[in-house]
Amino acid sequence: MYFHRVMSLFGIKSYGILVICIGMMGVAMSLSFPYLSLYCTGVIGMTPSEFGILLAVNSICGVLVNLLVSRKVDGLIDRKYLIMTALVSLSCVYITYLLFHNYFALLICIGVLAGCGAPAMPQMFAYARESMLVAKSEDRTFATSTLRSLFSLGFLLGPLLGTIILGVFGYRGLFIGTSMILISIFFVVFAYLRRRSKEEKDTLSVTMHSIIPKAPRPAIRRPFIAFMLLFVCSFAYNLNTPLFIVHTIHAPQHDVGLVISLSAGLEIPVMIGLGSLAKKVSNHTLMLFGCIIGMVDFSIIGLSSHIWIIFAAQLLQASYIGIVMGNGLSYFQDILPGSPGVATTIYANAQSIGVLIGNLAGGAMAQYVGYRDVYWLCLPLMALAFVLFQMSNRNKIIIQLSSAIN
Repeated sequence: MYFHRVMSLFGIKSYGILVICIGMMGVAMSLSFPYLSLYCTGVIGMTPSEFGILLAVNSICGVLVNLLVSRKVDGLIDRKYLIMTALVSLSCVYITYLLFHNYFALLICIGVLAGCGAPAMPQMFAYARESMLVAKSEDRTFATSTLRSLFSLGFLLGPLLGTIILGVFGYRGLFIGTSMILISIFFVVFAYLRRRSKEEKDTLSVTMHSIIPKAPRPAIRRPFIAFMLLFVCSFAYNLNTPLFIVHTIHAPQHDVGLVISLSAGLEIPVMIGLGSLAKKVSNHTLMLFGCIIGMVDFSIIGLSSHIWIIFAAQLLQASYIGIVMGNGLSYFQDILPGSPGVATTIYANAQSIGVLIGNLAGGAMAQYVGYRDVYWLCLPLMALAFVLFQMSNRNKIIIQLSSAIN
């Protein structure tokens, strides 16, 4: 039953190509991700605050580019060429880390390149959502969660592969390898991702203008802020945890890659399981559980003094990330079913702003308060996100949307 349900997704045009591309994106993003903070602070000589500012500038540029793109793309521009442009830009980001060791040069170059590369993932998911609309698929949440789980599969393989490459070729091999994978995805998109036919564009145009005119602002505002807060916590965690493991727990550097790979590996069954529950449990309910799981997870890591505790806590971390990442996108796409690009961009911008604040705050807290206290300072933010989701009553939103349609 489950196998047939998964195989039916490949009846959606270009879904198989997106499976390959998103899985490869997961490998590319995670290959050097666990070691980026260690490289920037240890090799280039940045402070944790400077590294946080660098990532925050990337986030600002990404938000601006995504906002511009979301207003121009839905139903107007073929997403294929936008994805290709973003992939080339992202591949240049990792070469830039090798070419420049001047902080301000990195700040400018990587800010521009990362900003231009920001639409790659949102537009892949928006392309997938459009394909589901054209195919009139009723299993959209499961299809989206499956794609997101494949991104997590990449995060399972990437850190393990990155650990090997780092040991053999060093940071140069790590960053060049990441760039080569992104260029490979570019060629897959160029050769195999279909351009929309005129009939498909006409179908999308009718669908996007007939499903729903505009969602009420409260339906967007509260969950947007809630997701933003959760992403603040997630990216403060991402920045802080490698440093916490090496400098506070005093574990060997390769344990960083193992921790991230374990979390990513556990995320895959979590996301697939959550996607299969989409018709039984609402995304709203899942978000409430996600906030509770996140608070328990951060509390355990904040109390940990041995690496095995952090390994054990990855089951909770995987569940938390699986809910926020796996079902968060579907949450907004359900609110804006007629505008997949806008819905995806709203979610991406909540993530980008969360990255901005999380990296700034995470870097500052790690430097001035301590690595362990970062986890404790994230708990009130998760509690506030829980309250915002609780206030965002999904039934009321659906009633509001129905009234708007009528």
